[in-house]
Amino acid sequence: YATCEMKPSSKIDADKPQVTGQVLFRQNHSYGRLEAVFHLDGFPLDDNQSGRAIHIHELGDLGNGCDSTGGHYNPFSVNHPRHPGDFGNFFPKEGKIRKYKTNLSATMFGPYSIMGRSVVIHEQEDDMGKGNNKASLENGNAGKRLACCVIGICNKILWEGKLSEITEKKKR
Repeated sequence: YATCEMKPSSKIDADKPQVTGQVLFRQNHSYGRLEAVFHLDGFPLDDNQSGRAIHIHELGDLGNGCDSTGGHYNPFSVNHPRHPGDFGNFFPKEGKIRKYKTNLSATMFGPYSIMGRSVVIHEQEDDMGKGNNKASLENGNAGKRLACCVIGICNKILWEGKLSEITEKKKR
C-alpha cells in the first residue's frame, strides 16, 4: 500500500485550482497489477471543464515545487502515452475527482518501482501522444503542473477507507 498526499504547486498562479487530496496505490504481489484510488479536491465547480492529465514523474523532489519532479517516469524509453505512469485524463465533477483504476502498468516492486517518485496533476488534458509534435510524445502536451506529491508507504486502513467511499458512491 502506498499513498501520495497531494498539495498545490508553489509555482502556480493564485487563480489556478488549488488541488489537494490523495492518490493511493495497492499491489498485492510483485507480479500483480497495480490499482489506484484518486481522491482529489479543489477543481473548479463547473462540470464542463476539460480533463486533467495525471502522470507519475521520475523524481520525488519537491524542492522547487512540482517543477523539480523531473519528466515523466519512462524507464523503458517509450513514447507517451505508454509510460508506466500515464494514467490518462480525469474529469472533475463538482470540483472533485473520485476514481478507482485497476490494471495499471506501473509497479511498486523491483527496479522499476514508483515508490519515492511523484504524482503530478497537470493543468490540461493529455493528448495521448496524438499532438503531432515532440512534446506530445514526451508528455501529452498536458501543460503546467497544478499539484504534486511524493509516493510513500502506508497501511491498508487508508486504502480501504477511500476505496469504500468511492465504491459506495457508485452504488447510489
